[in-house]
Amino acid sequence: MKRLLVSLALAAAFAPAHADQPHKAHAHAAKPVQTAYGIAGDPAKVTRTIRLDMTDDMRFTPSALDVKLGEIVRFVLANKGVQMHEMVLGTKDELAQHAAMMRQGTPMDHHALPAMAHVMPGKNGEIVWQFNRAGTFDFACLVPGHYEAGMKGTISVK
Repeated sequence: MKRLLVSLALAAAFAPAHADQPHKAHAHAAKPVQTAYGIAGDPAKVTRTIRLDMTDDMRFTPSALDVKLGEIVRFVLANKGVQMHEMVLGTKDELAQHAAMMRQGTPMDHHALPAMAHVMPGKNGEIVWQFNRAGTFDFACLVPGHYEAGMKGTISVK
């Protein structure tokens, strides 16, 4: 039951951010949901763009980011590998729980989640996020095995 609640909470917290998705037309239909680490940002109000590379050596570059409280960031994600990668924003505990569910093959609907972007090999994706909560938060690739191999990073919001 706890896993179901966590899964539902994660699904409620996220909205549109997939790369190369056909669902972009209705991407902003749902009202953004406040999370411990911020809220989906308005693409028209982006204050900063951060570019990250994702590689098959299971790394994000850069993997440690500093963001100012209140910034609306556009993450531009470049998949430099031959495997699909993703970026998921969250708390360390949320990401660890989500990674565990992914390893177990728990079916999860990842459509229209703003704190997540799937990026196919050689493609780019993006997430627009407003960091309206101070703290240290995390991001990771939760494709089974990638998180465990070290494909994660931190965001310090001050």
